[in-house]
Amino acid sequence: MTILPKPIEAYFASAPDADFDALAAIFTEDAVVHDEGKQHEGIAAIRAWRLDTMQRTPFTSRPLSVETRNDEMIVPAEVTGAFPGSPVTLDHAFTLRDGRIALLAIK
Repeated sequence: MTILPKPIEAYFASAPDADFDALAAIFTEDAVVHDEGKQHEGIAAIRAWRLDTMQRTPFTSRPLSVETRNDEMIVPAEVTGAFPGSPVTLDHAFTLRDGRIALLAIK
């Protein structure tokens, strides 16, 4: 079992139900998400990103492990959905600040 910091655990728990309020609560106001070659800055943009992603391709994510590198926590996750090549393993690189996610890069 992989033990994750609370905001990262909450991030993965929010995906199946697309709980956008819970998602917004775990990011800092000035948080940035990098995904699919795009940058999403601030809570409103992050909500829009997650809503768009879930509408286009509903998915589930299962964290596989966690590794700390400098100020990042790298969480490889198995992502399963209705897309070519599913499932895939994507690295989620989190930077936390004051108990919330300040930066997330999905690769």
